Amino acid sequence: MSGALPGEFHPGAQAFLADARQPILALRDLEVNFGGIRAVNKVNLEIGRGEIVGLIGPNGSGKSTLFNLISGFIPATGGDVHFAGTNITGWKPYRTARQGLARTFQIPALFENMSLFENLLAAAAEEHWQGAHERAADIMRTLRIEHVRDQRAADLSGGQQKLVEFGRAMMRRASLVLLDEVTAGVHLDIRNIILDRVAELRQGGTTFCLIEHDMELVRSVCDRIVVMDAGKVIMSGSFEEIASNSDVMQAYLGRRQ
Repeated sequence: MSGALPGEFHPGAQAFLADARQPILALRDLEVNFGGIRAVNKVNLEIGRGEIVGLIGPNGSGKSTLFNLISGFIPATGGDVHFAGTNITGWKPYRTARQGLARTFQIPALFENMSLFENLLAAAAEEHWQGAHERAADIMRTLRIEHVRDQRAADLSGGQQKLVEFGRAMMRRASLVLLDEVTAGVHLDIRNIILDRVAELRQGGTTFCLIEHDMELVRSVCDRIVVMDAGKVIMSGSFEEIASNSDVMQAYLGRRQ
């Protein structure tokens, strides 16, 4: 019989524990310039495995741009992105997706002339294809959209499109999911469906970072909140800490407490 004896520390366990302690995402002095504007300004941020982190800030503060940098949709001017222990700075989106990073967009980026079911299958290309049909069927049931499985994505309601895009992230079995206002403008029932799935996936080890303007949602869902303003991270902490911080009040309201 092979394996460690009772009470013996197996050599592989040390590597596993070290990996569990390592942040799943680490940004080091990350920045990007658009002409003379520095949209993201030397951001340093770590997200631990299994966390749900809320990213908040006024419009134009750099939140979506930061997501674009992390996921490879725009190249960084400087700094590094480390994901799951690998430096992915400069990687194209398809490579970051293969590494286990998924994201949604404020406006769902679906294949409009493909059916809902086909959109889910498209997210399972290459190494995620095994069992894809069954997984897509299960996701449709979970998200309560199986009744429109054959409709073109372009003909779905806005809320249904957001469910499909979230379902595409689920199809990839990502270890980190970036959600860009995934519940904005949707019916309360759809909002609850998404948040229930987020909670379930987190229990399974998935990490989330979400951009959100609904402060009640952020307060109730997120373990930690990161505040951005003018391309910089100005604070990170609990909801109570950020709500009482004068810098956050200045960023949102243009005044100090």
